[in-house]
Amino acid sequence: MPEKHLSTQFDSELSSVSSRVMEMGGLVEAQVQQAVQALGQFNAEEARQVIELEHRVNTMEIELDHEISSIIARRQPTARDLRLLMAISKAIANLERAGDEAEKMARMVLSIIHNGAPRALPASELRTAADLAAGQLRKALDAFARLDTTNAVAILKEDDLIDREFDSFVRVLITYMMEDPRTISPSLDLLFLAKAIERVGDHAKNIAELIIYIVKGADVRHSSIEEIESVLK
Repeated sequence: MPEKHLSTQFDSELSSVSSRVMEMGGLVEAQVQQAVQALGQFNAEEARQVIELEHRVNTMEIELDHEISSIIARRQPTARDLRLLMAISKAIANLERAGDEAEKMARMVLSIIHNGAPRALPASELRTAADLAAGQLRKALDAFARLDTTNAVAILKEDDLIDREFDSFVRVLITYMMEDPRTISPSLDLLFLAKAIERVGDHAKNIAELIIYIVKGADVRHSSIEEIESVLK
C-alpha cells in the first residue's frame, strides 16, 4: 500500500501496519460472514464463534493503535504519510465497530433461538441485506489494500441498496407486529439485528471514503456521489 521512502525501516513499519490491518479486516469479515450464517440457519454454535472472535479483534485494535502512535511519534511523518497513518487509524476503528455489530447480530440470533421465536417471522428476508453488507465489507477491504478509488466509489454507490433493504424489512416487521402482538418481542430482536446489518454497511462505506482521503487528500464524508466523482477527476 505505502510508497517507498528513503528509510527502509519506515517502509517496513508501514508495511507491517498495513498487513496487520488486513489481518484484522479478515477476522472482522469472518465474524460478519459467520453471523450471517448463524442468522440464515439459526445456528447457536456459529453465533457463539462470532462472539468468541470479538476478543481477538479488540486486542488487535489496541495493538495497532499503539503501533501507529509509536510510528507517528518516532517518524514525525508529513503530508501523504501522515494522511495514510491517520486513515489507517480510522479504518481500524471502523473495523472494530463492524466487529461489534457482528457480535450484536450473533447475540440477537442467540436471543431469538432462546426465546423460541415463531418460525413465521421473516428472518430469512434479512439474508439479502446481510449478504450485501458482508460483501460491501469484503470489497472495501480489497479496495483499501490496493487504494482503489474506482471500487471505492462503486461501494459508495451501492450503500443505498442496504438502506433500502433495511427500510423494506422494517415495514414488513411492523405489519407482523400489528397483526399479532405476540410477535412484538421477537420482532424487536429482528429489528435490532437488521440495524446491526445496516451499520456494517455503514462502516464499509466509511472505509471506502478513507481510500479517497488517502489518495486525493479530500474529506468526502457527507458528500454526494457527483461531488466525489468530481474530486477524483
